[in-house]
Amino acid sequence: MKKALKIVSIIILIIIALLIAIPFAFQGQIKDMVKRFINQNLNAKVEFSDVSLSFIRSFPQAHVKVTDLVITNFEPFKDETLATVKNMAFTMSVKELLKKASEDPIVVNSITVNEALLTLKTDKFGNNNYDITKETENQVEGDKNSGFTFDIEDYSINKSALTYLDEASNIAIYVTELNHSGHGIFSAEASELDTKSDANLSISMDSTTYLSNNPVRLDALIGMDLNNSIYTFKENKGFINDLPLEFQGSVQLLENGQDIDITFENPESDFKNFLAVIPKEYSKNIENVQTTGDFKVKGVIKGMSTDETIPNLDIRITSNNASFKYPDLPKRVSNINIDTEIKNTTGKTDDTYIAINRLDFKIDEDVFKSSATLKNITKNMLVNAQIDGVLNLANITKAYPIELENALTGILKAKLNTAFDMEAIETNAYERIKNNGSASITDFVFSSEAIVNPIHITQANMTFNPGTVSLNNFKAKTGDSDINVTGTIKNFMGFLLSNNTLKGEFNVDSNLFKVSDFMTEEDDKTVENKTTTNKESLKIPAFLECAINANANTVVYDNLNLKNVTGELYIKDQQASLQNMKSSIFDGALTVSGDISTKNETPTFNLNLGADGFDIAKSFKDLELLQNLAPVAKLLQGKLNTTLNLSGDLDNEFSPKLNTVSGNALAQLLSTQINANQSELFNKLEGSLGFIDFNKLNLKDLKTKLEFANGKVSVKPFDLKYEDISITVSGAHGFDKTLEYNAVFNVPAKYLGSEVNRLIGKIDSEEAKNITIPVTANIGGTFTSPNVKTDLTSGISNLTKQLIEIEKQKLLNQGKDKVKGMLGDLIGGNKTKTDSIKKEQDNSVKEVLGGIIGNKTTDTTKTNTTKDAVKNVLGGLLGKKKKTQDSVN
Repeated sequence: MKKALKIVSIIILIIIALLIAIPFAFQGQIKDMVKRFINQNLNAKVEFSDVSLSFIRSFPQAHVKVTDLVITNFEPFKDETLATVKNMAFTMSVKELLKKASEDPIVVNSITVNEALLTLKTDKFGNNNYDITKETENQVEGDKNSGFTFDIEDYSINKSALTYLDEASNIAIYVTELNHSGHGIFSAEASELDTKSDANLSISMDSTTYLSNNPVRLDALIGMDLNNSIYTFKENKGFINDLPLEFQGSVQLLENGQDIDITFENPESDFKNFLAVIPKEYSKNIENVQTTGDFKVKGVIKGMSTDETIPNLDIRITSNNASFKYPDLPKRVSNINIDTEIKNTTGKTDDTYIAINRLDFKIDEDVFKSSATLKNITKNMLVNAQIDGVLNLANITKAYPIELENALTGILKAKLNTAFDMEAIETNAYERIKNNGSASITDFVFSSEAIVNPIHITQANMTFNPGTVSLNNFKAKTGDSDINVTGTIKNFMGFLLSNNTLKGEFNVDSNLFKVSDFMTEEDDKTVENKTTTNKESLKIPAFLECAINANANTVVYDNLNLKNVTGELYIKDQQASLQNMKSSIFDGALTVSGDISTKNETPTFNLNLGADGFDIAKSFKDLELLQNLAPVAKLLQGKLNTTLNLSGDLDNEFSPKLNTVSGNALAQLLSTQINANQSELFNKLEGSLGFIDFNKLNLKDLKTKLEFANGKVSVKPFDLKYEDISITVSGAHGFDKTLEYNAVFNVPAKYLGSEVNRLIGKIDSEEAKNITIPVTANIGGTFTSPNVKTDLTSGISNLTKQLIEIEKQKLLNQGKDKVKGMLGDLIGGNKTKTDSIKKEQDNSVKEVLGGIIGNKTTDTTKTNTTKDAVKNVLGGLLGKKKKTQDSVN
C-alpha cells in the first residue's frame, strides 16, 4: 500500500511538473498564433509586452494571457491610441494550441479583460477610429479560416473605461469604473445570456451636460436567437442613480444596422424617484424625505438604427402636483409639475427635439414657472425658453440641501422669453438672438472671500432686448461705499452658454467710494478670507471687455480724499486702461492715465500722473509718492505743478518689482517759501556758508527734472537764486534717503569777509566790485544725518592772493590797463571754473542716471532697504492697500 501511494505521489508530481514546464515549449507558438490573428484581422498597430501560457490556472483548459496590449490607429487617426489593456486572458482547449494556420479556426471558451481604456471617435467627415477590421476578398460569413471562433460560456470586463466622441454631432459619452460580466452559451442556436453591469456615466451634447458621472447599473437576462440574430430583453432592471427602470423588447442585428423595439418605465410612481435621479452629492440622503405626488418615466424606442437613421423616440417624464420636504430643513417645495418630452417621429437625427412643456414649483408663496423647447439638437440647436416667477433666494438652502460657498438672500423676479440658435450665440449674430422681458433683484447680499465687506444690492433692474441687456438700475452698498450703475450688457447669452466674451458699457456714480471697502485686508495677521496663495498671480478676466465711465463725489484711498473724481476705465484683452481720470486734491487738480496688463506671465504697469497747483505742504505730508521722490520738498510752502511717469513689472501680489521700475518727473514750484530751519541739512549748509539765509531762497517758478530706476532718483541740474548769489544744484538720492548731491554757489566777493572787501576797496575799480567765486558744496549722508563739505576756505584764500597781487601792480604804477587786464583774468577764470564745475555736475548726473538704468541688478542690502519705500511710492497707485509703516524723515 505504501508503495502504491508512493507511486501515485510520484505520478502526480510528474504531471504537475509537466503542466508547469510544457507551456514553455509552446511560448513561441502562442506568440505566432496571436500575431497571426492580428495580421489577418486588424488594420492597426498592435503592441504587447508578453504572451504567456498556463495549464494550471484553468486546468484542464489552457490559459493564454496577453499583457500590456496597445492598439494605435493608422490614417486618418494616425498615432492616436484606440485602446490600452493591462491584460487580456483567454481559455481554450489544449488541442486548439496544436492547430496550424491552415487548419480550422481556434475556438475560444472564455475571455477576461482587465483595466481597459477604450476611446471610440467619429470625426466630422464620418470616419470611425474603430473601423480597423480587415475585409478580405470573397470573404463569406462563417469562413472557417478567419482566425478565431467563440464558444464562450463566460466573459468579463473589469475596472475599465470607455470614451465615445462624435465630432459631427458634438456628442461626448464617458463611461468610467466599468465592470461588466456575462454568462451563457454562445454556440447554441437558442440560449440565454445573464449579464451584470455597473459604471459611472456622463453624457453631453453641444456643451449641454445631461448626465454627470451618474452611477448606472443594469442586470439583464437576454434571450439569444443566434440563427436570426435576435436578442430579447426578458428580465431586466436598471438604475440611474437610485431611479429603477425596467426594460422590455428586442434588438435584431441586420446587415445594414439594427432593428430596435424597446420600451421602458420606472416601476414605481413615488415622487421620491425624481430625487433619485439627482446625483447623491446634491440630493443627499433621500430615505427620510417626505414626498407627495407622482413621478413617471416612460419611453418607447422603435425603428431602424443605421448610418442614416435612428429609431423613433417617444420618451416622457411627468409629475403632477408633487412636493418634497427634507426632515432637517424648514421649507417645503410644493406644487411641482413636470411635463417633458423627448421625441423623434421621422428617424432623422436632426428631427429629435426636447420639449419641456412645464416645469413649475412653489416655495412659500413664491411661484416659479418655466418652459422650453430644444430643436435640431445635433447641429445648430434652436432654443426657445420662457421664465415667469418669483424666487426668494434665501429659501433655496432652506428647502433643498445644497451647499453654497456664500449664503444667498434677496428676491428674484423674472418674466422673459428668449429664442436663439447656438451658432448665433457663438458668432455674436445679435439679430438672431431674440430676448424680451425683464428681471429684477432686490435686497440681494453677496459675500465672498475676495472682499472684506458683503455687497448689498438694494435694487437691480434689467430689461432683455434682442442681442443686448439693459441695466436700467443697479444700486448697491458695501461698507461705507455706495454705487449706482446703469449701462448695456452685450453678448450676455453668449457668455452664459458659450465661451464668448462678456461685453458692456456702464456708467458708475458714487457719493462715497472707499477703496478699502472692496479690498481684502493684508496685514501680519492670518487673513481667513484670503483666497489666493502667494504663488498665484491676480489676473484681469480674459472674458471681460467693457467701458466704464466713473463719477464719484469722494474717493477715499488710505489717508487720501479725492474730490469730484471722473474718468474712463477700459478693460479688454486682460488689460485695464485708465483714461482722463481727474480729481481735486491738495487744493489742486490731479490727472491720471495708464494701464495694467496681466496678459503675459509677468504683469506690467504704465502710469502717467499730473498735478496742477498742489498745496506742497499738504501733498508732501499725505502722499508718500512725493515724499520719496523729493524728501526736501516737505519743508516747502506754496504750490506745485508736476508730471510723473512710471512703468515696470509687478509681482504676484501686484507690487512693483524693484529692479524693473523706471520713470521720470518734471516739477515746477509756484510762489514757494522754505522752512530751512526745520532741516538738519539746511542747518549744516548755513553753518558752512554763513552768508546765506536759506529761508530767503527764491524758489518761484523753479523747474527741475527727475529720473529714477532701481530705487534711486536722479535730479537734473537746476538753478535758483539767493539775492545776488546764483546757485546750481544737481545729484541723486535714494528712496532710502541717502544723498549724493553737489551745489555750486557763485558768491560775490563782498560776502567773503572783511579782508577781501578791504582789498577790493583799495583796488577801487568797478570790475573789482563784480568779482565772484564758485563755491562747491558736496552733500552726502542721509536726510536725517547729512554731511556737508565745501571749498569756501580755499576759495577765499586763492582770491585773497590774487587781489593782493593786483594791488601790488597798482602800487607799482603798472597802469590801469594792466590792472584791468588782471581783474578780467580773475573774473574770467572764475567763470571758466564755474562752467567747468557745472559741466562736471552734468556729467556726474549722467553717470548716476546711466548706472541706474544700465544696472539691472541691485545690491542685496540696498534692495532690502528700499523695498518698502518703492512699495509706498507705487503700491497705492496700483489699487493695492498699503501696509502701515513708519515714514523716514
